[in-house]
Amino acid sequence: MIEIKFKKLCAEAVEPTKAHPTDAGADLTATSKKWDDEKQCWIYGTGIATEIPEGFVGLVFPRSSIRKYALTQCNCVGVIDSHYRGEIMLSYKPIGSGSTYNIGDKIAQLIIIPYPEVNYLEVTELNDTDRGEGGHGSTGI
Repeated sequence: MIEIKFKKLCAEAVEPTKAHPTDAGADLTATSKKWDDEKQCWIYGTGIATEIPEGFVGLVFPRSSIRKYALTQCNCVGVIDSHYRGEIMLSYKPIGSGSTYNIGDKIAQLIIIPYPEVNYLEVTELNDTDRGEGGHGSTGI
C-alpha cells in the first residue's frame, strides 16, 4: 500500500475517500463551482492538492452517478502528474438541459496507478500481428 499525502486548501475540503475498501477510486467532492463563459463549461474545485509519488499518476474519472446529470467531463480523464501541487479541478460541459453537480456533491473519482518508464525507439518496421493495421470497428464489434 502506498500513502498519498493531500492538503486541504479550504475549510470545506473533504478528504478523498473510498466507499468500500475494494473500490479502485476515491471520491472527490466539490467545494466550488463557477461558470466559464469563454469555454461554456462548469469549473469545479475540490479544495484538495496531492503529493503523488514519482512513478505514479492520478487519473480523475467521472463517477458512475454522472448519468444522472446533463454533464460530460471536458477532458474525459484528468491526469494529475506526480509533480503537480495545485488544486484538483474538473471541468464539465452541459449536454442538453438538466441538473448539474452542486457544491458538496461527490463529482469525480481519483485513481492512483503506477506507470513504467518508457523510451520511444523509432524503427522502419513493426512486427506483424493478427490485427495488423485494422482500426476502428475492424474486429466486427
